[in-house]
Amino acid sequence: MIRAGDADRAEIVAFLQAHLSTAMFPLSNLDSFGMAGGHHRAMTFWVDRQGGALRDVAGVTDGGMIFPNCPHQPWAALRQALLGKNIIGILGAADQVTGLESALGLADAAGLRTVEPHYALALCDLVMPDVTGFSLRPLSAGPRDLVIGWRRAYLLETLPLPGEDVDATAIKDIDSYIAADSHRLLYEGDTPMAMTGFNARQPDAVQVGGVYTPPLLRGRGLARRAVALHLEQARKAQAFLFAASDAASRAYQSIGFQRIGQFGVSLYSQPQVIHG
Repeated sequence: MIRAGDADRAEIVAFLQAHLSTAMFPLSNLDSFGMAGGHHRAMTFWVDRQGGALRDVAGVTDGGMIFPNCPHQPWAALRQALLGKNIIGILGAADQVTGLESALGLADAAGLRTVEPHYALALCDLVMPDVTGFSLRPLSAGPRDLVIGWRRAYLLETLPLPGEDVDATAIKDIDSYIAADSHRLLYEGDTPMAMTGFNARQPDAVQVGGVYTPPLLRGRGLARRAVALHLEQARKAQAFLFAASDAASRAYQSIGFQRIGQFGVSLYSQPQVIHG
């Protein structure tokens, strides 16, 4: 694989848009942070061509997160391209995450590995639940200690990365969500009940992420109401998500999401250097 430059950007975007369900993270990062570097989420791309046309694209952030969109799985070539690079995780289609992780020699690295059901929804197929008495408000309008506590609980429940400073991460995440205006609180009357958000956005698509309902409030359909209201508010043509539990899957299916595959998440406790 060869490293792409600015001249390749339009072609890379077109390729990733054709693989949108697994390309929301790199496209969103590219839009926000570009390819010039200087931010931990700025993107570098390695590409493989056949007959002059792109057939595989792997995006890597400055911080070391890999997003493979490589149907032909050119793992040996990508390993060579990444020699000496610090890697903190791999996200994408589950089979590609597993194959790349093995090729990079990271299958036994300490950290978090999950394979989650992957879903898609066309907005025209959204099934709106009864939201009488419920409303969405910006995250910044809610009690700060409450939303930080909810995020901390979410991280411990769904992303328990060994050695992570969960308190610091929760604060950083909430501050970034407020700055990006990406998340919302679901209120019943004047009481905050749940949190929802988008972890990646494109002009006509969103990716749902960071949905959380406190344990004592679960089983009341709050998550599905929060997500449905946020999607209705966003007015995008498509939505994607990967579900962290069977209960979450049922909630998303109830508002029209259809399963399209499996999404893999591998995150490492410490940066992993790719050696020859």
